[in-house]
Amino acid sequence: MGTVVLSGAVVLVVLGFGNPLYWLAAAGVLFLYVRYGLDSSAPSAPSAPSAPGPAPGAGTAPTSYKAYRDRRDKQAKWERRYRRERPLESRRQERERSK
Repeated sequence: MGTVVLSGAVVLVVLGFGNPLYWLAAAGVLFLYVRYGLDSSAPSAPSAPSAPGPAPGAGTAPTSYKAYRDRRDKQAKWERRYRRERPLESRRQERERSK
């Protein structure tokens, strides 16, 4: 996302040699990106994990056993609902898993 914003700002600066309003637009785009977009697009995972655990994209580890049970029960509920609403797809997935 950052490269798209920076590329757009460069294009607006180049176009600004003909019309200075484009320079103001480029400054506005960069200001809005730094103000609102930079924090949400930055990866929040640490670069070097100190303890082995799940992969960074696998989600966060529960802080307690109760949180783990709640998450596990919610996942089981969704899986039952999926099997109930899509029986053919769930049977196909079971056949593929058993091969």
